[in-house]
Amino acid sequence: MSMPTLLDIAKRNAGDGVVGLIDETTKATPEVRLGAARTISGLNYYTHVRTELPSGDSFRDANEGVAPVKGSTEKRLVETFIYNPRWECDVAVADSSEDGAAAFIAEEASAIVEAAMQHLAAQFYYGTGNSEKGFPGLLAAVDTSMEVDAEGTANKTSVWAVRWGTKDVRWVVGEDGALTMGPATKERILDADGNPLTAYVQELLAFLGLQVGSTYSVGRIKNIDASEGSSNALDDDLLADLVELFPAGKDPDLLLMTRRAQKQLKQSRTATNPTGKPAPWPESIDGVAGPIPIQITDAISNDE
Repeated sequence: MSMPTLLDIAKRNAGDGVVGLIDETTKATPEVRLGAARTISGLNYYTHVRTELPSGDSFRDANEGVAPVKGSTEKRLVETFIYNPRWECDVAVADSSEDGAAAFIAEEASAIVEAAMQHLAAQFYYGTGNSEKGFPGLLAAVDTSMEVDAEGTANKTSVWAVRWGTKDVRWVVGEDGALTMGPATKERILDADGNPLTAYVQELLAFLGLQVGSTYSVGRIKNIDASEGSSNALDDDLLADLVELFPAGKDPDLLLMTRRAQKQLKQSRTATNPTGKPAPWPESIDGVAGPIPIQITDAISNDE
């Protein structure tokens, strides 16, 4: 069964114009486009993160009791944060545009949504390291037991393995899924010197957070050296080490990496290709339960 995404929530709660803008701009941000999402009525909720499965011997002899088994969970608060990008433009500039004010405003609206999606994608990984007023990202949630160290020391990047779902990773939209862009209105604003002018003003408003439901919801290869020709580059051995960290029957849904990391993987496969021909650009790796797709993103840094 498919899971709702942020775009699905926008379709239910926003106008057609916002839906079209988000649909177009999320093509380059797989974290936003593909990620599961849920709405909540308020701004936060608690979740119990499974950190250890129950263990113990439950076999017993007749007329003998057995000790109850118990795992470990950790109570975590999942919060949403106000996300409110806004743009302003001098009315005189917009009205004198070659294509008219409406076309100018539409172009600016597209730019604000595209920038918003890219900013959210970076927040998805780096959390408060990207914006200290936003939600914590995967970097704050990943357990050290779910990390593989490539041992690079310069120009470092990461590859992330993610499981989407109600008990795993998903976006959270507060206030019943509020994800709206208001109309462009004329307002009096102040310039950098404090002098007034009339401007078109438009803003996007959402209450956004991120849930990581389990220790086994996310894994990471860290310290991949993104330098050209590095000996600490990404290869299939590192990816196999990453997938091995996930429990049986719980392969990650996808791998997220930069184009440069994908290039390193391609080059490593070319080096072992008996035909000597360049390997194709990798689109997946072999998982235990089947192929695990690779998604390319610009939101992961090549200089972490």
